[in-house]
Amino acid sequence: MVRRGMSRRKALSSALALGATTATLGALVHGERAAALPLDRIRPPGALPEPEFLDACVLCGLCVQACPYDTLRLADVGKPMPAGTPYFSARDTPCQMCQTIPCAAACPTGALRPSLHDIRDADMGLALLSTPQRCLSHIGAAYCDSCVKACPLKGQAIRMQKGRTARGGLFEPVVDAEHCTGCGLCEKACVVEGEAAITVRANHVAAR
Repeated sequence: MVRRGMSRRKALSSALALGATTATLGALVHGERAAALPLDRIRPPGALPEPEFLDACVLCGLCVQACPYDTLRLADVGKPMPAGTPYFSARDTPCQMCQTIPCAAACPTGALRPSLHDIRDADMGLALLSTPQRCLSHIGAAYCDSCVKACPLKGQAIRMQKGRTARGGLFEPVVDAEHCTGCGLCEKACVVEGEAAITVRANHVAAR
């Protein structure tokens, strides 16, 4: 919290100074950088490629504070990603695709690109029907299009494709990699218990 009488510039300078110190500690604690990141830990919209992101991020947490949906988290020490860096998990708290992209706007260093003006251009990851045997439509247990309905880019990023599947279904969700932003709303909406049939791989591992 900024104390009364403290200018925003002074508060930001203090945050940056603290972040720079913490960033050094985080790099020492987590020597394994991009290669160690879990598949389901997704960077905020506008994040630079992972090596550049880790160099630029000062662990200030301003992006987390700016998120109006409490989507973003800061990695804890001992987790398989650099401590203090922001991420979200699609199954738990997907990105809500804010039009104003407040997390990127709050970033003081450009680790989240200020040049990202259209959330539809975000490249957080890529949704995949990773376990089709868990998809109700794919196995023919029921017609389910919950992932398609949840997508903010309906008809572009994901659609239901008609055709006999390998497991006897008549429909299955198909993702268009050119339009998928990796927001994770489809994964969150998947109705199966436990691991979703459709999951988002973070952009540092997603093949496009």
